[in-house]
Amino acid sequence: MQTQRSPAMVGGGPGSAVGSPSPATVPVRRRCEGTAMGAVTLDLRPGLGVGPFTLGMPISDAFAQIEHQPNIYDVVHVKYFDEEPLKLDFVISFPDHGFHLRFDPWSQRLRLIEIFDVKRLQLRYATSLIGGPSTLATFVSVYALFGPTFPGIYDKERGMYTLFYPGLSFAFPIPSQYTNFFNNGEVADLPLEFPDGTTPVTCRVSIYDSSTDSKVGVGSLMDKAVIPALPAGSLYMEEVHAKLGEELWLTTGGQHIPFGASPQDIWTELGRPCGIHQKQVCLYFFLLKHCNMDFHRDSGKLIFQLL
Repeated sequence: MQTQRSPAMVGGGPGSAVGSPSPATVPVRRRCEGTAMGAVTLDLRPGLGVGPFTLGMPISDAFAQIEHQPNIYDVVHVKYFDEEPLKLDFVISFPDHGFHLRFDPWSQRLRLIEIFDVKRLQLRYATSLIGGPSTLATFVSVYALFGPTFPGIYDKERGMYTLFYPGLSFAFPIPSQYTNFFNNGEVADLPLEFPDGTTPVTCRVSIYDSSTDSKVGVGSLMDKAVIPALPAGSLYMEEVHAKLGEELWLTTGGQHIPFGASPQDIWTELGRPCGIHQKQVCLYFFLLKHCNMDFHRDSGKLIFQLL
């Protein structure tokens, strides 16, 4: 898997603004960016996600999905704002497949999926395909597949018309000679077709949480994407209190982990770790992704670290 560490950038393209964990956490694979590979088809789930990537998932789960399918996700760019990593999104980008994942920098949970090159990724919705190298995602085909909706928003500055569905939006570039089709930012006739018989082709698809009425699209509309609420009882981002030199107290579950606790004590309180990594004979640590923490043990001493 190829990785790239980028400074902050602006705009909504494949190199847009971001943030992410160190690319050293992702191994490098052999294939170079841009070399030919078979077309990829992913299931589109409006308001939920695309393929194996689900809105609200932690970034560690996204990397796990990438690792499980190296033949598909073998060129990956990790982008973030180096100077202030908590200021802008962490972004995992797949340049060969034309889409990227935007993670909230504080919670490191997926808040937005953007398809910036619709010709590189084919989407499956129900039994229909849209996008990819052979199926144009035109305004007419999108409207026919997803059904009637309210008029969208026309961004005069970008020359872009965005059509919205719950948890899903499609952006279409509009030639300047046809701006007269729009009145007060809305189009009067749907499905939109120009006098010459052509129809605009989607240049960007956004998938976002549909629990709010926010309209998410290009430009400033991208910032309206919110992170889905955590399910009741979730331990993700659980508040942890530390008594220096004494113990840790997990507020939701009520567990107390005293310093000096044995590995068996930790397993009993927090459950089986998802990984055990031995670094030396006297040093090893337990990784608990569901709690976003790990425990190091060195010469009888217990060391706690939040991830």
